[in-house]
Amino acid sequence: MMNTLSPTVPTQCSSAADRAAREAVTRELLEQRARSTDEAERQQLLEEIVELNLEMAKGIARRFRGRGAEADDLEQVASLGLVKAAHHYRLDAETPFIGFAIPTIRGEVKRYFRDCAWTVRIPRRLQELQGMIAAKVPLLEQQFNREPTPAEIAEHLGVDAEEVEQAMAAKGCFNVLSLDRPADLDADLTLADVVADAADHSIDQLETVDMLQPVLEDLDPRERRILQLRFIEGWTQSEIGKDIGVSQMQVSRVLRRILDDLRDKLSPMPAAA
Repeated sequence: MMNTLSPTVPTQCSSAADRAAREAVTRELLEQRARSTDEAERQQLLEEIVELNLEMAKGIARRFRGRGAEADDLEQVASLGLVKAAHHYRLDAETPFIGFAIPTIRGEVKRYFRDCAWTVRIPRRLQELQGMIAAKVPLLEQQFNREPTPAEIAEHLGVDAEEVEQAMAAKGCFNVLSLDRPADLDADLTLADVVADAADHSIDQLETVDMLQPVLEDLDPRERRILQLRFIEGWTQSEIGKDIGVSQMQVSRVLRRILDDLRDKLSPMPAAA
């Protein structure tokens, strides 16, 4: 009989223990799904995996709010990214599920902004016409030594003047404002300089902790102590060597090996065929 989520499994993780428990149950569900040959059971297990990790996807979606897309749309795209991660995650990989899921979800949201997140949606015909107008106007300006009228543009493009007027009226509706846009004509500031970004830092930190926690738990006590002394306590390599009874060179080698290993485990995996 297929297992269902236990009510004690945390879906909103506030501690390392919660995240470890979520990761363990997620892997158990993924293993059950890999063994199953019943499509209905496989679908049910997939839904349980998504439900268990949904708060993680919502957290990533919240990071992208206020950039011209609806919050509900962002959550839907992030959720689809989570489903994609669950479909393509390889159980034989050393990277924990969260280490694969977070880059996958963020990639889906960024792709949504690149391809779909327009401030106002207009007909594709007008979208294409805007591109034609943008290419033709500079040539007509050189020819007339002035800005061409919509009627003149329409004549040279072989389209109705009304369509040109509609496309020109919709100019600027494709994309949200660039953060590189000047915030003031008399200042050297860009929008990125004046828009608060404090909320993003907390989400970044949360995602980093989520990704690192299960990976760090694979280290032995000495390796964890070396990392703590170097990056939390701020000890030098020589001081660490004296503390654990090895040379500074050995500490350097151990640190390099640990960091290389962590980097490999946190690198996004290619999707399974």
